[in-house]
Amino acid sequence: MKDIKDIKEIENIERLENEYDLQKASLLERKLRLMIKENPDLKPIRKKIRDLISEYESRKWSDFEKITDSQIEESDKAEEIVDYEQKFIQKRKESIRKKLKEFDMTQQDLGQILGHPKSYMSELINGVSQFTLKDLVIIHRLLGISLKTLIPTYLQSETRDKVRESIDKLNKPKLRLRKTEIA
Repeated sequence: MKDIKDIKEIENIERLENEYDLQKASLLERKLRLMIKENPDLKPIRKKIRDLISEYESRKWSDFEKITDSQIEESDKAEEIVDYEQKFIQKRKESIRKKLKEFDMTQQDLGQILGHPKSYMSELINGVSQFTLKDLVIIHRLLGISLKTLIPTYLQSETRDKVRESIDKLNKPKLRLRKTEIA
């Protein structure tokens, strides 16, 4: 599942391709379940995600005889990565909320500054939709939160693999990706 900037992009996803996609979709479905009370317009998106999850699980996990060790390993790794990403989002959320409180501001006030409606701010803060780089720079400059806290520096495995492949093609042995918290 490609990086989703806006939750509405889910409508364009035809199927989940791997365990990482499944883990991301499952997490997103849980978040939407909680957010629907505040924003009922998210119901069709949640249904689409549930359908994608169901289709993937019946395609990849329904025949227990065909489940391989590498499939389980991939699932465990995807879960670890999504958990790491979630911890990052939670830390960012806590940092933003703490600073908003210090400045006697609400999430809605921040949304007004960034030009986002209340419901979309909730999606951004909860990691359902992604902040733009411009939003994060404004938050950094406005609230004084470190860019390291606001901007994730890890790469999804698909991106890492493509970068490594390009480096190999360039034949530059000194050039490599630096280690991050995710293996």
